[in-house]
Amino acid sequence: MKHSPLALAGIPIAPSLDSTLADDGVRPRLAPDKQRLVRISALAVLVAVVISFVARLLVYLINLVTNLVFYDTASVEYHSPADNHLGLWVVLMPALGGLLVSLMAIYGSKAIRGHGIPEAMEQILTNQSRIKPSIMYLKPLSAAISIGTGGPFGAEGPIIATGGALGSTLGQLIKITHHERKVLLAAGATAGMSAIFGTPIAAVFLAIELLLFEFSPRSLLPVALACITGAAGHHLLFEQGPTFPMPALLAPSNGALATYSAIGLLIGLASVGITKIVYFIEDLFEELPIHWAWWPALGGLAVGGIGYFAPRTMGVGYENITAVLSGNAPLSLLLTLCLLKFASWAISLGSGTSGGTLAPLLTIGGATGALLGVATRHFFPASDIVIPLAALVGMAAMFAGASRALLTSIVFAVEGTGQAQALLPLLGACTGAYLVSFLLMGNTIMTEKIARRGVKTPVDYEPDLLDKVNVGRVLQNGMLAISTDNTIAEVRTWTEREAEHTGPHLVVVNPDGAFAGIVSTVALAGWHADENAPISALLQPRSSTLLATDTLRTAVERMARENVDVLPVLGSKAQVNGVISYRDILTAYKNRLDDDGNMVPNISLKRKSLRVLLRGQAMFQKQKSEIE
Repeated sequence: MKHSPLALAGIPIAPSLDSTLADDGVRPRLAPDKQRLVRISALAVLVAVVISFVARLLVYLINLVTNLVFYDTASVEYHSPADNHLGLWVVLMPALGGLLVSLMAIYGSKAIRGHGIPEAMEQILTNQSRIKPSIMYLKPLSAAISIGTGGPFGAEGPIIATGGALGSTLGQLIKITHHERKVLLAAGATAGMSAIFGTPIAAVFLAIELLLFEFSPRSLLPVALACITGAAGHHLLFEQGPTFPMPALLAPSNGALATYSAIGLLIGLASVGITKIVYFIEDLFEELPIHWAWWPALGGLAVGGIGYFAPRTMGVGYENITAVLSGNAPLSLLLTLCLLKFASWAISLGSGTSGGTLAPLLTIGGATGALLGVATRHFFPASDIVIPLAALVGMAAMFAGASRALLTSIVFAVEGTGQAQALLPLLGACTGAYLVSFLLMGNTIMTEKIARRGVKTPVDYEPDLLDKVNVGRVLQNGMLAISTDNTIAEVRTWTEREAEHTGPHLVVVNPDGAFAGIVSTVALAGWHADENAPISALLQPRSSTLLATDTLRTAVERMARENVDVLPVLGSKAQVNGVISYRDILTAYKNRLDDDGNMVPNISLKRKSLRVLLRGQAMFQKQKSEIE
């Protein structure tokens, strides 16, 4: 019997190993199929086309409900609820809308309640991206009722949920993998956002940061094409130019950049407080001794009561964002949007009605940033910050802190306003808000709800080292193999003696070193026929092999597919150059953990200083001897 110890190499493995082994059916990830990628991309574009028209229809539906409820007229033209003349009757309108939403949740689907994005995230993480088809029409209809009766939400949350449901439903009707279904879900959701705001790049980043949890061509390309299509739909069905026009901005000075970054830190603190208050209010509703169906109506009463005194807190309110970004909004409006808009939105959202988070967060953040800018200009007159830019960084930083979608927040603010000069202040402010949120808050406004249900949301996107390391780097000199010349009795005796060094499978080679196959030690132990038979009688009929140029991912996938713990690595003429086992990978993983936790400096200043001192003394002695 030929055998020698196989040395274990310290090769780091990817954190995605567990998910690879837990894949459905333990199937390996196949090489990218370009034809399937083209097919999924075409389907994503189709979904984007449909959801663009659905977005326009949703806006019309919101306008229709608003006009019917507040102005008693059947029109799809936009009119703000703030201009109504209902008097005290306005208090009842949001409550009526909340009651209708509850009825739709009871007799339709409870999934229409909530933000929209967290529900999509939950289906991606726990249900293979399968969303009930009824959400396609229940979500926009319930959102139109909720917003049209005065709910303080924007249209983007419902259209994101609707687009995700459309993509998921299409993915359930045709024969595709659950990963491809996830791509279609994300494509529909982000195409809806792009259709509403005309911000395709920000929509792509939203998919990466909140829906896809990966960055790869097979997911990025279909989503990007869908977002481009959604942006084209925005220009065709809505309007040209930026969604939130504002005065042209000049490049800020270094002092202004520091001030905007400080505003971002303060907004980050506010985003943490806002998130905690929203879920505190939700917990209060949970403790009410009444059925949950009454909660949206109670929340609607609060919305109507606030709306009676502050009408501009009601409805979509995109014009509020534009007013804040203009820099000319009166202080009373800024305070109203900062405090009363927040109160109205937090109570309504906490009550479990159908609504979103993006537009309210932008409004509240913009007003808060403008107020901080006004305060800075008052106490530091020499400061060269401008109020419109302070409002813009506040708007983006609020979303970055509450959702921790850093890149989405920055790019959305630039795309939505067309102000490229704001990029650097946005980077500083959003990074500051993200930092504060990361340090002070375990979950975000998007993930807290599903985290309470035991769903863990990925937060790290580390490179997959399995795809970067070749099998050849793991192999060491020497190998463990069984010769076909050995009998079953000889092999059985050896495995009993070397039990601690023997795995569930053994590699068998011909006398010339060529790979012959794999033998299971279970089959070896259960053999009751002729013990003098050659070991080749137990060879498994199908065995995979590896080349030194194959990646570790390929090795893991083949082990998982064939349920073996060891695979031979072949060289020229099918000869076995070595063996790689799961122990190599696990030991390497342990070594990686040890390396990550080992805090040892690579450069010793003390040793370097001592070396310089000794060298100086030697030079001094040499010069002294030359002089003498």
